Amino acid sequence: MTDQRTQSGAPLPSGEETLMRPRPSLGCVVPAYNEEATIGGVLDSLLAQTRMPDVIHVIVNNTTDGTAEVASHYAGPHLRGQGGDEQLTTIFVHDIGENPDKKVGALNYGFSLVEGMDYLLGVDGDTTADPRAVEHLLDEIASDHRIGGISAIYSIDDSDVPGVVGRFLIAGQRAQFSAFNLQNLLRGRNMAVLGGQYSIFSVEALHAVVAQTHQAAPWVRDSEIEDSLLSLEIKSAGYLTKISATATAKVGGMTTLRSLDAQQVKWNTGAIELMWPGQRGDTKGQPLHPNLRLRWFENMSMVINGFTRMGFFFLLTTSLLFHAFEFSPLWLIPPAVSVLLNLRVAHAMAYRNNRDYWFALLVFPAELYMWIRLGHFARSWTKFFSRSDTDNWALQARAESGGGGSLLPAHVVPPLIMVTLLGIAIAVWEQLPTGAKSDVLLVGWTVLGVVTILQTAWLLTRVLRRHRGYRS
Repeated sequence: MTDQRTQSGAPLPSGEETLMRPRPSLGCVVPAYNEEATIGGVLDSLLAQTRMPDVIHVIVNNTTDGTAEVASHYAGPHLRGQGGDEQLTTIFVHDIGENPDKKVGALNYGFSLVEGMDYLLGVDGDTTADPRAVEHLLDEIASDHRIGGISAIYSIDDSDVPGVVGRFLIAGQRAQFSAFNLQNLLRGRNMAVLGGQYSIFSVEALHAVVAQTHQAAPWVRDSEIEDSLLSLEIKSAGYLTKISATATAKVGGMTTLRSLDAQQVKWNTGAIELMWPGQRGDTKGQPLHPNLRLRWFENMSMVINGFTRMGFFFLLTTSLLFHAFEFSPLWLIPPAVSVLLNLRVAHAMAYRNNRDYWFALLVFPAELYMWIRLGHFARSWTKFFSRSDTDNWALQARAESGGGGSLLPAHVVPPLIMVTLLGIAIAVWEQLPTGAKSDVLLVGWTVLGVVTILQTAWLLTRVLRRHRGYRS
């Protein structure tokens, strides 16, 4: 940032410097697909910001409900404040109809509408934010020219969630998002993924991405997760990708197992394609990219979580069948440490409530959600290696709308496979001679014990790590 000085060469007082600094221009793009129930709240939230965008473009695409009609009631100029605090923004609603590139196409259409502005604010059609979110995000990105994009701290909205299953899934997603946010905040606020839910991008950085990648527009459908790919490209163009220290936003969550499975498998499969070496279609894997380190860590953690849980159930069952099981209180330490970590994550949430604490404290809900995530993990890697040619965007859209039913839903397959594999392993073990059974149990419990000790030690370091006042 240029140092503003008086004619005598002395630095200007901070107040005078602020007055002389030109106000950065900000255009907002809201891609909206079947958001009839939420688009009004999103626009109300934007109009309630202490720093309103200079213009708001709602890009309605592929919609079969009344999204455009609801949004059209907000179209036109909106003036707020008086005198020096007066702000004006104008809302435009664009119904682009059938769009083969879906959200990516809507974002690029919006990008063409804010050309010439300094920054682009991308907001999903189901995301609302704290009234000072835009102000904080804009202050942070404008304070450092090296920042190409900055994301708000996301929390899953848990208001008006239907049913016991819906509330359980929302609590799990809130814990998952909070843990992810904390990891990014504690890594120098370097954000691995500039989520499209509520992020500000430097238009200059987006143009740099277009020039460097020879793309026609910043967002492309080469990846299942367009926001992750763009984040990698912004970083590769020499810019920083950050998460805000203060700006918070609430996003819509998945309230059914089917919709959660579709969303998570799409995200995970897209991440694997970016992580895996070599060329797959138009997407080149970048396994050593700094923005993917957290992805590698997440996948390795899931491998270890799957190994310890499957191993424990196999060894527990076979030990009971062999009448060789002896309970040790030491096995209570790992779940106790896990509960402590989950409680710390819940306490760090910006919008925490009693349900978040109970989710962490009762052990079973968090453990069940981990098994669900293991199913998503297994399905994602299976789809990647099988090179399954499916439109995961369409699958997620159908799942969210309640469609796409089948006799055997996809999210049921992983637990069935896990139970089958355990059954086969136990059946094979039963055929072994007594001496071999004893050896398998000895080696198995030893290996599992060592891995569990290392995993627990790692969890304990996360429990004891300072959060430096961050809220996730």
